[in-house]
Amino acid sequence: MARIFFNGQAMAGGPFHAKVADSLIGSARTAPGYRFFSIDDVCPGLLRDPATDTSIEGELYEISLERLRDVILPGEPRELELGVIELEDGSACLSMLLARGEVERGVHREITHHGGWRAYLATLGRTA
Repeated sequence: MARIFFNGQAMAGGPFHAKVADSLIGSARTAPGYRFFSIDDVCPGLLRDPATDTSIEGELYEISLERLRDVILPGEPRELELGVIELEDGSACLSMLLARGEVERGVHREITHHGGWRAYLATLGRTA
């Protein structure tokens, strides 16, 4: 089993939550030091940046590695990659991160100041 931090469409109320609903541990936040980007307003991506003091909201899940391999990862966009992050409590877990080289492309809107995907979607008049 592995702990994974979801901060987008897999969270409760999102279109992909049904795939992981039975694995929800609860709400969580990243440690300070993360930036947040929207990928075509479809999903978000985290980026570690020690120069920032922001933390991002999300939810923590515990899933099997087989489920991660067979169900979660095949549906992730190419702009994201699996990585390890630090949570607010100092513990480590998996999460989907903005892939290397993506921020340099300059095509993803930075949404860090919203603090989370739901808050960003609300500015678009959406809930999911």
